[in-house]
Amino acid sequence: QVQLVESGGGLVQAGGSLRLSCAASGRYFSSYAMGWFRQAPGKERELVAASGSRVGRIYYADSVKGRFAISRDNTKNTVYLQMNSLKPEDTAVYYCAASYASSPIPTMAQYDYWGQGTQVTVSS
Repeated sequence: QVQLVESGGGLVQAGGSLRLSCAASGRYFSSYAMGWFRQAPGKERELVAASGSRVGRIYYADSVKGRFAISRDNTKNTVYLQMNSLKPEDTAVYYCAASYASSPIPTMAQYDYWGQGTQVTVSS
């Protein structure tokens, strides 16, 4: 069983930055693919960024490329999402998730554990 706890959300003005953190309990963190998802009101949950279990496997949604960066510290069982140049359309609840799947970048359905989410609100 893996528990995920997100932190770092909040209210920021457009153009600002936030860094989200997701701390994982349990063992074998380095073996998990980790993803950051978001869900805005009235919209489907979408994958924003992912870090595969293998080094170098990184994915970004087109909408965040060049602005967001995912990283992980396997010694601290933590994954981060650095968000720069934030836009009002980035407003959403952000979730981290962990996957055992061996796929380079798992699909949403392949994520086994989810955090409770953290609200990010970007004002214009």
